[in-house]
Amino acid sequence: MKISRKDFLMKYHLTENEVESMGINWETLNAIYSDYNIYKNIYETQADFIASTLRTHGKIHSVKSRVKESEHLIEKIIRKTPDRKKKYGEDFKFSAENYKEQITDLIGIRAIHIFKEDWEEIHKFITSMWKVVEITANVREGDDTKRFEELNIQIHSRKSGYRSVHYLIESFPTNHKVIAEIQVRTIFEEGYGEIDHQLRYSHGEIPEVLRLNLLLLNRIVGSSDEMASLINMLNRNWTEMEQKYENIIDNKNKEIAELKNMILASMNIEAEDKGEILKSLDRIIMKDDLVNLTENLGKPYIK
Repeated sequence: MKISRKDFLMKYHLTENEVESMGINWETLNAIYSDYNIYKNIYETQADFIASTLRTHGKIHSVKSRVKESEHLIEKIIRKTPDRKKKYGEDFKFSAENYKEQITDLIGIRAIHIFKEDWEEIHKFITSMWKVVEITANVREGDDTKRFEELNIQIHSRKSGYRSVHYLIESFPTNHKVIAEIQVRTIFEEGYGEIDHQLRYSHGEIPEVLRLNLLLLNRIVGSSDEMASLINMLNRNWTEMEQKYENIIDNKNKEIAELKNMILASMNIEAEDKGEILKSLDRIIMKDDLVNLTENLGKPYIK
């Protein structure tokens, strides 16, 4: 299986001279293309396995997985060649032997969670399940990065406002090691990321009016994450308060029942009078409980 050179160059807006100026030859690209197509189905199975493992974590809302398309791999190899030459020297060349380790998102997984504070538990899970070779926290300028710094996580400030934590993990679907990428982000960040991606895919350069509105949306997304975390904290506190109050009432009721029995056992009066005493005592207790409940809920008690 080979790449249609003419169609490929036209589709990705490249010229023959551009490719050749990078020291890339089509025989190498075709070798990589053919090799990748042999393993692609195996990588899809591995992507499903990683995704299924992530789904077992209670804080993860949903997981998406994908394996890079063959043509997209070749386009990325061409695009990344200047960067690799700068990093490793002008003699560097992609080959069928090294592309699996050099291209770090052949397998891509996205783990989405609801509340910002859930990230740390997911982080612990990922680092305990796989050998992580690199972690990068993509943040917006002005974001709180203290926890990332404490964990020695590389921080990348994005002008676009893109937020996500990326993990590169070692994966062995065969004897050949493959680097898979896991992206972890909140459900709000996921929505923003998808909109941002579609706009950048649709335009070579995003028009200014769209760019400014994207930044506004990014601020709203950040505020939404903060609000969701606040609601989550309030909900936990409210639930704890309710449970605490229920326990107090249960204990109080037990003590009252024991006290009633003791009082009535020691009183030498008619059964009808005992019944009236118990009803009066119950009315007093219910009124007292209502006052306590409304005070705990922050509402005034009305007689």
